[in-house]
Amino acid sequence: MARLHPNGPKPAQITAGRIGLYAFLVVAALFFLLPLYTMVVTSLKSMPEIRLGQIFALPATLDFSAWATAWSGACMGTVCVGIRSGFWNSVAITLPSVALSVFIGAVNGYALSLWRPRGANLLFGLLMAGGLIPYQIFLYPMVRAMANIDLYNSLAGIILVHVIFGLPLVTLLFRNYFLSVPEELCKAARVDGAGFWRIFFEIMLPIAVPMVVVVSMLQFTGIWNDFLLGLVFAGRDNLPMTVQLNNIVNTTMGERTYNVNMAATILTAIVPLAIYFLSGRWFVRGIAAGAVKG
Repeated sequence: MARLHPNGPKPAQITAGRIGLYAFLVVAALFFLLPLYTMVVTSLKSMPEIRLGQIFALPATLDFSAWATAWSGACMGTVCVGIRSGFWNSVAITLPSVALSVFIGAVNGYALSLWRPRGANLLFGLLMAGGLIPYQIFLYPMVRAMANIDLYNSLAGIILVHVIFGLPLVTLLFRNYFLSVPEELCKAARVDGAGFWRIFFEIMLPIAVPMVVVVSMLQFTGIWNDFLLGLVFAGRDNLPMTVQLNNIVNTTMGERTYNVNMAATILTAIVPLAIYFLSGRWFVRGIAAGAVKG
């Protein structure tokens, strides 16, 4: 047996590899944090201070007026209502889209992994093939289909589009997760009289909580940050935050208000960032569980 250090664990030795690793991590962190820092300090400056051109300098005085303007007064064309309405539109689009896609994907993965109906492999292959095709190819057929069923330019239509495009990935993740569950568990539940839905809700879904967290975070981030689908399918009254941010940044009346643009950008990104910061531990646990079980 290896002898323990008399004064506790032996301190880690400083090697060239360890120095290189920390140097890479510091550079990578600066690479991603520097743009965020620039946006924050710019949003807290007044326009006369921004014109000085010292983009990395801290603001002389903290000025939160740009944040208030971005939220409720920034102009999109001739309408100056800020990005507030886009926030609530994004909430109304994202929450039901995530809930429906996660639930349907979990049912699909459960059925394809443990019940395996006739043609399950063919259905799974077609679903994955559809998921590998760039969704831009489907835009025009989807527009025509949505128009034929009176869902184009509506809240229900954009939710349905996000659910459809999210199902391949969600189904794949849940199918791989459920494949690790012993079939004997499902068979024993059937012997006790449990059916498809009772097994799913009382046995499989509680087991898959880590994967539910991972899939929900992936879906939430993808849907919240989406621009193209929201622009095409949501309609003028349901434009998400990303589309309204683009309209604010590209609207210029007199001078370009960089502080307002930066504040609006941070307001758009703050929700998914907060979710990752608050749920990062659950996300890592879910990824690790999926890697072991999948």
